[in-house]
Amino acid sequence: MMTNLFSTFDPSTSLFNYSINWSSTIMGMFLLPSLFWILPSRNNLLWNKLTLKMHQEFKTLIGKKYNGMTLMFISMFIMMMFNNFMGLFPYIFTSTSHMVMTFSIALPMWMTFMLFGWINNTKHMLAHLVPQGTPKLLMPFMVLIETISNIIRPGTLAVRLAANMIAGHLLLTLLGNSGTMIKFNLLSMVIIAQILLMMLESAVALIQAYVFSILSTLYASETY
Repeated sequence: MMTNLFSTFDPSTSLFNYSINWSSTIMGMFLLPSLFWILPSRNNLLWNKLTLKMHQEFKTLIGKKYNGMTLMFISMFIMMMFNNFMGLFPYIFTSTSHMVMTFSIALPMWMTFMLFGWINNTKHMLAHLVPQGTPKLLMPFMVLIETISNIIRPGTLAVRLAANMIAGHLLLTLLGNSGTMIKFNLLSMVIIAQILLMMLESAVALIQAYVFSILSTLYASETY
């Protein structure tokens, strides 16, 4: 029996003291390679167009100096998108709705960018703390504000993704639980609402993966 509404996000299934729910995070490693057995297939062409489009997006933000970094952001976008979509299937655990997952990705990545920037481009990082045209009287306050905004970046990245995934799933859970208690003539309205919410959640799963990757790219581009 569900103790509270948020217990739907608890990884409760286990085997040999290992949480089976988290296995959905790496399930893509077993499913995606099958797309490349028959070439050229429609799945393969769609996959190539998606990766090339994301490569152009990230390359525009990063610049030509670090072309290899786009591979990292494309991989992160694909992983986030896959896990977001996996959470839309019934009885499959949504790993990206947990701060453990999102914060463990955002914090090391942000820390790497900061160390790279402060070690290799110290003057640029110091100049970035004070926006151009700031009055001398406001410079200490601007340094403090910019420092705080830099420190909270991994937290905002993690909370944004987890909160958006939790919000839609909670609405779907509330409507699904109330379906057995409503009258038959209102059941069609609930079903239509569930379908519309599922369409919205599908869009959110793609958009949040894109936002997470784009913001990470922007943070990386500010370090050089």
